[in-house]
Amino acid sequence: MSIQWFPGHMNAARKKAAETMENTDLVIEVLDARIPQASCNPMVEQLRVFRQRPCLKILNKSDLADPHATKQWLEFYNAQKGVKAVAMSCKKPADVAKVPGFALELAPHRGVPTKPLRMMIMGIPNVGKSTLMNALLKKRVANVGDEPAVTKVQQRLYLGKNMILTDTPGMLWPKIQHPTDGLMLAASHAIGVNALIEEEVATFLAELLLKSYPQFLTTRYGMPTDGIDAVSVIEGVAKKRAYRLKGGDWDFEKAAHTLLLDYRSGALGRVSLETPQSREHLLATYVPPVLLGQGKNVDTGMDTIDEQELD
Repeated sequence: MSIQWFPGHMNAARKKAAETMENTDLVIEVLDARIPQASCNPMVEQLRVFRQRPCLKILNKSDLADPHATKQWLEFYNAQKGVKAVAMSCKKPADVAKVPGFALELAPHRGVPTKPLRMMIMGIPNVGKSTLMNALLKKRVANVGDEPAVTKVQQRLYLGKNMILTDTPGMLWPKIQHPTDGLMLAASHAIGVNALIEEEVATFLAELLLKSYPQFLTTRYGMPTDGIDAVSVIEGVAKKRAYRLKGGDWDFEKAAHTLLLDYRSGALGRVSLETPQSREHLLATYVPPVLLGQGKNVDTGMDTIDEQELD
């Protein structure tokens, strides 16, 4: 299954972000620590690299991710020019309090009354941008919800006298190149429910769990994992929770939903769906179904952003 989700407001948000980037000193990109690269919007990278803006990558929800995988991702991003990566939970005030200091490390020439540090907070839907904004400002300035794409427009706010924050709507990109990325995004609740089939997403998740975290399935649902497949995992959840349809069959749909909820909430354990090594393998073995041409950007499926659009 290839999942795609790009509502109209996201295209408007992309154009507005391109305009705002010109007068921005630093991009704060919020990623999902469980799927850092799958949740890294190539449009954001394209915009900031064009403007030569440094980037503070926040691997949010690190309390839900595998700490070993998170350490690898931090090393991966911190080896990149103009990038600083940190792992945290945006729900923890002590973690968020460190963000202004990290930002100043990347833009030491700003952050004074005559030259306030201008920052854009960017990321995919439902990754924690609004939670970060509210925690930084210590008041509710952005709506927070459990569904993707709660924020629809930009807002500009002051963090003290020397820092300006621009919160942007959550953006995906028009064409998700790798089908597994779409499934990881869907499993992590970054895609609207109307664009996916939960049973298929849960089956994909079950396959990854069987491969990397079978012990979590046994602990949570009491199921033996030797010699079973992903469909059997979903059925095992139904048996554990006694989910039955009228007539006695197992309720596969409800069990799939439960597995997804348990992953998203951390009830299963600290799970990461990708590592730098798995990403490298994906890129090395991926063969696109068609070759994209006529000036199309392979990662975004959009016309490559040029100087005329940004200027």
